[in-house]
Amino acid sequence: MQALELPVAAADGHQWRMLAQVPTRARAAVLWLPALGVAARHYLPFADELARGGVATFLHEWRGHGSSNLRAGRDVDWSYRELLSLDLPAAEAAMADASPAGTRRIIGGHSLGGQLAACRLAMAPGSASALWLVASGAPYWRAFPPPRRYALPPAYRFLPWLARRNGALPGRRIGFGGNEARGVINDWARSALGGRYAASGLDVDLEAGLAEVRLPVRAVVLADDWLAPRSSLRFLLSKMPGADTTLLPLDRGALGTRADHFAWMKHPAVVATALVD
Repeated sequence: MQALELPVAAADGHQWRMLAQVPTRARAAVLWLPALGVAARHYLPFADELARGGVATFLHEWRGHGSSNLRAGRDVDWSYRELLSLDLPAAEAAMADASPAGTRRIIGGHSLGGQLAACRLAMAPGSASALWLVASGAPYWRAFPPPRRYALPPAYRFLPWLARRNGALPGRRIGFGGNEARGVINDWARSALGGRYAASGLDVDLEAGLAEVRLPVRAVVLADDWLAPRSSLRFLLSKMPGADTTLLPLDRGALGTRADHFAWMKHPAVVATALVD
């Protein structure tokens, strides 16, 4: 299927093109948030599968990646505040304009995208009626099983230092994320070390907002995903005790490929079916 390209602009001038697959008869529409450092175009096979299931799919583009007109550097920085309070409202408005009237709205994401989808609901409860998570979980070090958990705090302290020293995190060079803004890495590391979500410069209590989420949540957890193990997903879900959560575990046999953090993106049919069903 040929994807639509929707021009989107945030209030501070950030511009990008949102990719969308909108079936003729859409019964729902999902705003999908990518993982850290992953451009929206890599989720087009997933969008195709969801559209075949009757779900119009809008692939958000994080600032600094893909079609975004910004690139992080020493003179260009942002944090979760801009992602949550500027970019996502603009994406939601573009999705509403391109969706059939009355279409049920869902927000979802992969990895960091799932975390920020939950945080967006904490800020704007009426922005969606359901939350979808795939290979997502809080990065809090205590939420990981031993022995890996003990190696995480030094890494969580090193990455913000490296981002400050370089002006941005050189993620492609070190094999973690992409070229990431210092502020994003600082906010991510704060949640990873302390277990609580907050955004520099954002006057919103995200933890209190998460506790008030009362929506249905469908969460796909992959059996061999060491970046988002079941324990980290459960820690994220524990912040939304009032949500009606459905856990969807998938292993290699079910997926037909490795059940890790990224392999499902090239073979997304099973994941899409699990969410839509």
